[in-house]
Amino acid sequence: MTFRRSDSPTAAAAKAAFSTATAYRLEDDPRLPSQTAAPRTRRRPDPLAGLFDEEVVPLLEAAPGLRSIAVFEELRRRHPELDHGIRRTLERRVRAWRAVHGPEQEVIFRQTHEPGHMGLSDFTDMADLQVTVAEGPLDHRLYHFRMVYGGFQHAHVVLGGESFVALAEGLQNALWALGGAPREHRTDSLSAAFRNLGQAAQDDLTLRYEALCRDYGMVPTRNTTGVAHENGSIESAHGHLKRAIHDALLLRGSRHFDNLTAYRAFIDELVSRRNARHQPRIDAERTTLQPLPRQRSQDYEEIRVRVTSSGGFTLRKVFYSVPSRLIGHQLRVRLHDDRLDVFVGGSALMTLPRGRAQRGGRHGHVVNYHHVIHALRRKPVALLNLVYRDQLFPREAYRRTFDALLAGGEARPACRCMVGLLALAHERGCEAALAQHLEGLLEAGELPNLDALRARFGPSPSELPRVEVRLVSLGIYDALMDRPAMGGVA
Repeated sequence: MTFRRSDSPTAAAAKAAFSTATAYRLEDDPRLPSQTAAPRTRRRPDPLAGLFDEEVVPLLEAAPGLRSIAVFEELRRRHPELDHGIRRTLERRVRAWRAVHGPEQEVIFRQTHEPGHMGLSDFTDMADLQVTVAEGPLDHRLYHFRMVYGGFQHAHVVLGGESFVALAEGLQNALWALGGAPREHRTDSLSAAFRNLGQAAQDDLTLRYEALCRDYGMVPTRNTTGVAHENGSIESAHGHLKRAIHDALLLRGSRHFDNLTAYRAFIDELVSRRNARHQPRIDAERTTLQPLPRQRSQDYEEIRVRVTSSGGFTLRKVFYSVPSRLIGHQLRVRLHDDRLDVFVGGSALMTLPRGRAQRGGRHGHVVNYHHVIHALRRKPVALLNLVYRDQLFPREAYRRTFDALLAGGEARPACRCMVGLLALAHERGCEAALAQHLEGLLEAGELPNLDALRARFGPSPSELPRVEVRLVSLGIYDALMDRPAMGGVA
């Protein structure tokens, strides 16, 4: 148009590098092509004509949360002649209608976080990782703690469900690893910890949680039930951490660990590497944290139990064996997530691994054959139908050996032989070596010979030679003193 101010249409077109015909067309209509384009019209009949406003809109107004696929299926039910291909058209039309006429949606307000102000706790299920330990598949959760500002994380393997004991132990481990406590601690509603509890138990659990936070100077808060984004600073971190663990397991080449301690060390190392990425912010946040108390708070439940004539006690639908000399005594048990610390009076007695009730509510068993072998030797046939027979065997080789003994002969001799093998492992301290030998016999298709095994694994303690030590009379020292010195001075 600049050239046209001083030149003819033909000359201006030549200078602007387009045709003369285009120049004369612009003379007649100077609008751009986009301004002259006719509005797009429908190229085919509207498949929802007479249906959307008359039927779909009333459905959306009556049930605002109704999904588009449900509306589509309802229309197909009412009008079978409708083509299946209108689904996308309906979804676009519903989306456009909701943008104009739909209900207001929740708005997420992004927050500015202060250093040292908030720490978050939550649990996440780890069953999909299919981790196994020596005993088999590890049914566990992960307690996860995270500081909002600095990004410090701590993870603790939890064998049971969500409980105050698991929360108290994991939270205190995290705070002592961090070196301080935030001013506020937020969790979800902890519904799993309160499930199946009476009102009195719920109140007690709430008081204990508040007391724990008070010991560390933290204000306990909870996000609204069902509103996950209020705990978003840790909910999203769950996914990142689980994916990192999954990748680390793939790089490791195995999901099996020798024991729980090895798996926990694996998790600790992975979380430490992730914390190293945020070390400057974590160090800066540590200066704003509250100091820790002089000692940790209680992270266990204390329960009193009585040892029955069965040689043990039952706690939370799990039977635990103890030495029979404790029958009739009342014990004090400190219940942790993964263990039981047993006290008689004020004296620490032993530590037992914590068991879990079986699926369907059936009782579980944590049995140590060392506790009952002396009584079982007097009643060997009791092994045949013993309630916790499978849990009594310390290793899989012993259970398979007993099955082979039952299959190869009568029950009574099989029980005597099996009890003898357990007694041999107990008395000679050869549990692992004996299990390895039994594995070899099973592979060879042979049954164990108890007399041969007793000879193989050393003499009985009662057959050891008796050594007599004769004490010398102290009078000989006086005789030595009285004896004249050899080679005296002249």
